Amino acid sequence: MLRPAFPTAIAVVMLCHSAAIADVKMVSADPPAGATLHTAPTTISITFSDKVDAKFSSIIVVDERNQRVQQGAAEATSYGAKTMTIAVKPLTAGVYRVIWRAVGADASKSKGKYEFTIAP
Repeated sequence: MLRPAFPTAIAVVMLCHSAAIADVKMVSADPPAGATLHTAPTTISITFSDKVDAKFSSIIVVDERNQRVQQGAAEATSYGAKTMTIAVKPLTAGVYRVIWRAVGADASKSKGKYEFTIAP
């Protein structure tokens, strides 16, 4: 009598486990991906789909010459936050690439990149 329920229980546990270890995804960014700005930002912020571990996550910002323009390390906006922020040096007109790596609270890993432009 317990046997027919056993496969269903296994399926439910596996489904819950896969949902719990889903990759952290970028939900939004400031400045947004593909944006053309007329004023240079002083910080870059990325919001993720789940809480991130700031100790193991990073944001790197490079210019057209592949030179790093961020200052310091990326920080979570609060303990257990979904948003990370990093300060950048004074930026001039050009294309900038933001390269991020996020490690979720559940140790899931994800990475990505996007660009934004500062108009002359």
